[in-house]
Amino acid sequence: MNKQALRGTVWVASDIHLGEAVPETARAFYEFLDRARRHADALVLCGDLFDAWIGDDHALRTPPAWLAAALDELRATADAIPLWLARGNRDFLMGRALADALGARLLDTPAVLDTDAGPILLAHGDEFCIDDLAYQRFRRIVRSPWIQRVFLALPLGLRRAIAARARTRSRQARKAKSMEIMDVNPAAVAQALRAAGCDILIHGHTHRPALHALDLDGRAARRYVLPDWECDSDAPPRGGWIEIDADEIGLFMVPADHEQPIESDRHAGREVEGYRKLNSEDP
Repeated sequence: MNKQALRGTVWVASDIHLGEAVPETARAFYEFLDRARRHADALVLCGDLFDAWIGDDHALRTPPAWLAAALDELRATADAIPLWLARGNRDFLMGRALADALGARLLDTPAVLDTDAGPILLAHGDEFCIDDLAYQRFRRIVRSPWIQRVFLALPLGLRRAIAARARTRSRQARKAKSMEIMDVNPAAVAQALRAAGCDILIHGHTHRPALHALDLDGRAARRYVLPDWECDSDAPPRGGWIEIDADEIGLFMVPADHEQPIESDRHAGREVEGYRKLNSEDP
């Protein structure tokens, strides 16, 4: 399994789903990047940074305005602190060409992070949703190297059309599935933790942010679920990140309208206004 040492204060975020249609989400995320550049020693983006990714070449040749702005923000972040990019189910085609152009590093997941809080298993999360058999079949197909080579050889316009159709079909399929099927399987999580030799898992993908206490073979373990980012719908804004350091692992989220931001003494002056800190298993 991939292992990476990340010392100091490490921030982790996931499921931003950047695209042309989400300018407010992008604005909130860019504010987060600015905050990370000033307060984190490293930043890991744990998959689904983009709502869709049809190949590095479309970003490195003539990116549309929204993408050019996103790349500029990511490049500025990589200039300030180590920036790690992991692939998700939406942007699994991100490659080393993109990472190199940004000055970032590509992180193959699942990976074990050697942090000041101890070893942590990091994953996007979709690999644990094994009860969703149709999705897992699709995942195996699109992760096939030869399928990816064929897709990336297609003209950009055709790739865009295929990606748009795939997103539409995915939205339709999700409506017919229960939340339980689309969530992680506890046995798969336990197996992954055992294989990695870790008691802590951090992942995204499910859009169900929470801190879960686990019993792993008689010892205490924890599963942290990262929030997704959404500020362009009629629903209350969503977003947040996890902070890892020697003292603790903290999950910070945009609060619902009726909630007050929670800020611990340790984070006083850390500019987490507008976020609440999750201290329990309740989402």
